[in-house]
Amino acid sequence: MNRAVNPARLAPPAAAYSHAVLSEQPTVWLHTSGVVPTRVDGSVPAGIGEQAAAVWANIAALLDEEALAVADVVSITTYVVAGNDLAAVMAARDRAMAGHKPASTLVVVPALAQAAWLMEIAVVAAR
Repeated sequence: MNRAVNPARLAPPAAAYSHAVLSEQPTVWLHTSGVVPTRVDGSVPAGIGEQAAAVWANIAALLDEEALAVADVVSITTYVVAGNDLAAVMAARDRAMAGHKPASTLVVVPALAQAAWLMEIAVVAAR
């Protein structure tokens, strides 16, 4: 069972996420590597909005492969190359999460492992 932790002694989260998530006695854990915007055909979309959609589609495939759901995601770490539209990245996260608010961190970086990648996301899911 996963439970959002947002104490009244802290300011509310700055966006659609929780300060922390408590996982009590999970039997299944999934830790992803940084999921990148490469499609199954090897192509990489050009824009940040399209890349965000591709990353979330890849994350959905990983969750589905192990019979996990968006509601099982407890933590998200997003890396975005500096100069890209963070609002588009956050909007894609919010669409993918469909109201679910896991813990979430967004980090702006100078570059990623491949120049075509403008972002990547690692998630942890527990059930």
